[in-house]
Amino acid sequence: MSHASVCSSPRLAKRSDSGMIRADRAMHEVSFLQDLAVVMIAAGIVTVLFQRLKQPVVLGYIVAGILIGPHLLELIKGQDDIKSLAELGMLFLMFSLGLEFNLRKLRRVAATALVAAPLAILLMVFAGYQVGQLMGWTPVSSLFLGAIISIASTSVIVKVLREMKRDREPFAELIYGILIVEDLLGVVMIVLLTGIASTGDLGVQSMLVSTGKLLVFLVSVLVVGLLVVPRLLNFVARFESNERLLVAVLGLCFGTALVAAKLGFSVALGAFLVGAVMAESAQSRRIESLVEPVRDLFTAVFFVAIGLLVDPALLWQHIVPIAGISLVVMIGQIAGNTFGTVVAGHDFRTAMRVGTGLSQIGEFSFVIATLGLTMGVTNPSLYPIVIGVALVTTLFTPLWIRNADRLADSLLRTAPGPLAGYLTLYKDWVERFKGGQWNSLAWKLSRKWLLQMAVNMALVAGVILGAAYLARLEPAWLTKWNMTRDTLRTVLWVAALVLSLPMLIANLRKLQALGMLISEATIRRESAGQRTQALRAVVANVCLVAGTAGMILCVLLLSSALLPPLGVMLALAVVLGVVAWLQWRFLVRVYARAQIALKETFEANELGQAEAESADLPTGLLEAAHLDSLRLAKGSPAAGRRIGELALRTNTGVSIVGIERDSERIVNPGPEETLHEGDLLLMLGEGDQLPKAKAELITGQAH
Repeated sequence: MSHASVCSSPRLAKRSDSGMIRADRAMHEVSFLQDLAVVMIAAGIVTVLFQRLKQPVVLGYIVAGILIGPHLLELIKGQDDIKSLAELGMLFLMFSLGLEFNLRKLRRVAATALVAAPLAILLMVFAGYQVGQLMGWTPVSSLFLGAIISIASTSVIVKVLREMKRDREPFAELIYGILIVEDLLGVVMIVLLTGIASTGDLGVQSMLVSTGKLLVFLVSVLVVGLLVVPRLLNFVARFESNERLLVAVLGLCFGTALVAAKLGFSVALGAFLVGAVMAESAQSRRIESLVEPVRDLFTAVFFVAIGLLVDPALLWQHIVPIAGISLVVMIGQIAGNTFGTVVAGHDFRTAMRVGTGLSQIGEFSFVIATLGLTMGVTNPSLYPIVIGVALVTTLFTPLWIRNADRLADSLLRTAPGPLAGYLTLYKDWVERFKGGQWNSLAWKLSRKWLLQMAVNMALVAGVILGAAYLARLEPAWLTKWNMTRDTLRTVLWVAALVLSLPMLIANLRKLQALGMLISEATIRRESAGQRTQALRAVVANVCLVAGTAGMILCVLLLSSALLPPLGVMLALAVVLGVVAWLQWRFLVRVYARAQIALKETFEANELGQAEAESADLPTGLLEAAHLDSLRLAKGSPAAGRRIGELALRTNTGVSIVGIERDSERIVNPGPEETLHEGDLLLMLGEGDQLPKAKAELITGQAH
């Protein structure tokens, strides 16, 4: 063999290998495009079909995935690329849920939502865990099942209420508030389940530690995000380029998700939080319109990918557990949410409407199930069972809502006689409590200051824990600058305390004010006499000293991984104390400016929302709207009833937008406002609707 032929053989081999690599790559690209085309075509077909059937499109995507999957038509060749797109879909789904997280909506129904949502979730987690144990599953799988069945579906209930034209009734607003709280608690559960799945530890101590870290991360991201992100988005929006704004939004979404993953949390948490922050910016409406097509694309792939993993034979095989768990979900969700709404002070009929509206599982359930499957910690049969339960509970939701009033009446008829009276007395007591102590000036101030102090300490914890995380890294410059790890920890501890000084000083000022408020409220001149001022000073100083000692203890505990030797620590503490004393006014101004910036963020969002709504308002709507007034005569059937109970808007299309009562004027009264004899009502509606509303208010009968 010649030398030339010997030399050319390796070259030929390399060319052949590179050619094979290019061919494989081309085949992979064709296969990927084919799979993606099949997914999108199937999703498009089922979207039209399920809309015709008046069923949630989400279920259609899952059914499409089952049909084209490896167990039926086998149209999908490889699932790895589709799974990658599905992960992006989960990211966009959580981001969009964050965009829908509205603090103003929650504020109106906060009392009900903060009572009903945790009660229902705790009940369902407990019930799901017990069901999993009865089925012989591991504790971790049982816990995942409890979390999966504990959260209702936002997309399903919103679509159902809109199609039934009941989305503007008072109970619908309560449902939306509960869904907001459930979404937030769902994010918390995802983080906790991720930690439990990683360690396999169900201990109370580990869960408390994980919850504490999570709360610190939540507060830190939300506060810092509200200070930075809206201003950044406003700056980008000035260029009047949708492309630049979309790129900035997606960059923030992916970046925050990456930071969350690096800190040991789920990417879903980061996406949800940055979405919630952007929801408070003036550009929220524009962001929603830009992200919507991208979100719809990837979420469709996400739900189709869920269907790809389901074997129809397994659905039939697990038909008994699917039926049983579906029954547990519907009964448990209705009972838990109804009870929570009653506890919050609403009548039984309204509570039953709320409970029946939340009797299904949805988006978060699929995310949690996917998390357990990905981490390999759940029972293999859990995934198809979840799909089956979602299908069954979603199909039954409209039926439950339509029959909520009948169910409430039947339960009240069969219940012991005094129960209805006790429920009415309890509702009246809650309303009096809300109007008394809860709304007193001292209580309002105390609540506000305590909340601000808690947020400040969470920010301090975030700064210190962030410094501790940096101390665990091994940067290359550490040896280059001849710096020891002890020196690095000391520097990071000092830097963290310097950054925390504005929050700590703000807490000291609030402790001083809170102590004075408590002393004024507890030490009365009638009983203390000449010792009033002295006793008040003692109480105020005790509150200040105790609160300061508690803050110092918290800082030391949080700094346990960074603390220098005792002598160095005391010397540095003295130096920092002197700096704080000298720069007291400057640090107070820094904190005040941050507070003003946060307030401006919320006000800018309100202004932006108002401008967007006014810009979209058709002129014909203004021409069709009419105002009219009616004074409730003595003996009117509407007197003594709440606006929500009258269902005036539902029956006639007219809304009560104002009430004049003696010298009091109530603008835009809520559904809980009670009408009285002699009230002058201001009503808004179309010309032919107003006479019908007047007739109903006068006679008590709809015409």
